[in-house]
Amino acid sequence: MQERRSSDRILVGVDGSASSVEALRYAARIADAFGAPLEALTTWTFPPIAGAYVIDGWSPEGDARSAQDAAIEEAFDGEPPAGLRRAVLAGPAARTLIEESRRAGMLVLGSRGHGGFAGLLLGSVSATCAEHARCPVLVVRSGGDRPEGA
Repeated sequence: MQERRSSDRILVGVDGSASSVEALRYAARIADAFGAPLEALTTWTFPPIAGAYVIDGWSPEGDARSAQDAAIEEAFDGEPPAGLRRAVLAGPAARTLIEESRRAGMLVLGSRGHGGFAGLLLGSVSATCAEHARCPVLVVRSGGDRPEGA
C-alpha cells in the first residue's frame, strides 16, 4: 500500500461552533471514505484590544485548545476516529487555513463560526477560504443554517 502524503489530508477548521462540529463529523466521513488522514485545525490570536495588557494567567492558545477538545468530544461522542490529528496554530483563521490548504487534499469548514452576523448563511472565514484556498473547499451547512422552508 502506498504511503499517504500530508497533501492527501482532509483538513477541517474547528472553532467550537455548532457549524464547525458538524463540519468535523462530515470531514471524518470523507477521510474514512478516501482512506485519508484527518486533521482538526484551530487558530487563535490575541484580541486587538488586549494590546500589551494581557490578563495574568489567560492563554488564548489554551482557550483554542479547549474549544477544539470540546468540539471533538461533541462531534464523536468521546470516541474520535483513530489517527485524528490535532493542531492549534497562532494566526488569523482565514489566512492560517489558506496557508495550510497548500498541503491538504481538501479543506472542510462550517458555514458559520463564532462572530459575524447571525443572519449570514456563509461566514467571512468560509467565504474567504472558498475563494483563496489552494485545495478544494467543502462548506458544510448545519440544520440551523438553512432558511425556513428550505
